[in-house]
Amino acid sequence: MDDKLNHLQERRKRTLAGGGEKRVEAQHEKGKLTARERLDKLLDENSFVELGTFAQTGLEDASSLDYPNPGEGVVTGYGTIGGRRIYVYAQDFTVAGGSLGEVHAQKICRVLDLAAQNGTPVIGLNDSGGARIQEGVYALDGFGNIFYRNTLCSGVIPQLSIIMGPCAGGAVYSPAITDFIFMVNGIGNMFITGPQVIKAVTGETVTSDELGGAATHNETSGVAHFFSEDEEECFAQIRRLLSFLPSNNIEDPPLAEPQEPELSGEELVTLMPENPNKSYDVRDIIKRVVDGSDFMEVHQGYAQNAVVGFARLNGKAVGIIANQPLVKAGCLDVNSSDKIARFVRFCDCFNLPLITLVDVPGYLPGVEQEWGGVIRHGAKVLYAYSEATVPQISIILRKAYGGAYIAMNSRSLGADICLAWPSAEIAVMGPEGAVNIVNRRDLEAAEDKVAKRKELVDEYRQRYANPYIAAARGWIDEVIDPRETRAYLIRSLEMVGNKQEQRLMRKHGNIPL
Repeated sequence: MDDKLNHLQERRKRTLAGGGEKRVEAQHEKGKLTARERLDKLLDENSFVELGTFAQTGLEDASSLDYPNPGEGVVTGYGTIGGRRIYVYAQDFTVAGGSLGEVHAQKICRVLDLAAQNGTPVIGLNDSGGARIQEGVYALDGFGNIFYRNTLCSGVIPQLSIIMGPCAGGAVYSPAITDFIFMVNGIGNMFITGPQVIKAVTGETVTSDELGGAATHNETSGVAHFFSEDEEECFAQIRRLLSFLPSNNIEDPPLAEPQEPELSGEELVTLMPENPNKSYDVRDIIKRVVDGSDFMEVHQGYAQNAVVGFARLNGKAVGIIANQPLVKAGCLDVNSSDKIARFVRFCDCFNLPLITLVDVPGYLPGVEQEWGGVIRHGAKVLYAYSEATVPQISIILRKAYGGAYIAMNSRSLGADICLAWPSAEIAVMGPEGAVNIVNRRDLEAAEDKVAKRKELVDEYRQRYANPYIAAARGWIDEVIDPRETRAYLIRSLEMVGNKQEQRLMRKHGNIPL
């Protein structure tokens, strides 16, 4: 037994060494931690339990300690974050460049299966050179098995992907199927075809970071959801995000101690500009309403005319969606529609109530938007809200015009509670545009066209866009003092917190992708 235990210790030592001292040093020189160092920092101290430590391709002599790819280039297992169990896998770039082969994929699939069976979130740390070329179709089949499990787990358990090194070719599609992608600036990149291939095929010259770095995917493509400057910041973001999420789709989100906002709600009456065409930052409103003024924004750098993210109200986690007047006047467009729809669907999957703050003048006009499919993309928002069965509360802050009013979780799409500030304007279109159409002859005949236009616009606001018109028909439940927004939201959540809804039986809907 002593000999066998000594062999076990030596074999474990060989595996824990990864690709060896030189490759570990090379990893550190790139500003990157090793796979096990990353897991130590991400998970609670001493909580990691490894699975598949001795996995090996083509093992012929079990007594030998001389084998080429210890652990097959990926570390898998489970641990805890904040005391909650999490399944993890971390690709080890020091071993065969973290390349994915048959056994590498089997280890990841094993973790995904266990996470699904136990209703536990799973986190993947990606740092890989891609498919192991020597294994050919075995490697490709491994990717397919991972994608299949990612899809089956979608909406069942939260799946998070961290890009902390290269992630290229077919490897990008596993993170793309997961719920949230975190990217570390300077070391993480994602692309289907690399700079060399692009240069050879198209003649375009681009760096890896320009093509698929953290900034590119957080601001331009929208592939990534969170940006961090280093690995420590990334791990802190993950721990914070998980604090809002349940472990699976049949649990409620975790509760926290209620906190009053750090920013005064009394200021809400002065944040809304008197001029209805003047912009403001909707985050200033959100942070004066939610617990501790703590709002974790998702997709912060992408489609900034919409704001989405997580917060708490009276200790309960919620998803918040808002139009952002600072950017494109808060109009809906192709990208913001995708951003909103995907976030709504995630919250609905994991039992997070939806709070929607509306200030939308319409869909962004223009040839580019029409040719880009704004009809199709805008329909995703309608579909996502209509499909959602979690508690849904909407507040119209200012503008709510036309089809965009409907899309932003109006009563007709299934909102449980619809509130409005006195500054709300609900109409088919903005007053200026309506007057141009309806009162064109009056304007042409007026001696003082400026004064006449102002008179007609003011009249339109009072007669057709006033929130009390919608309230009179029951489409608005209450017009509220802005300073009472938090209180109304908390009471509304309590009222609809046990909501149950039965829908028509179907396999699944056909969202207009």
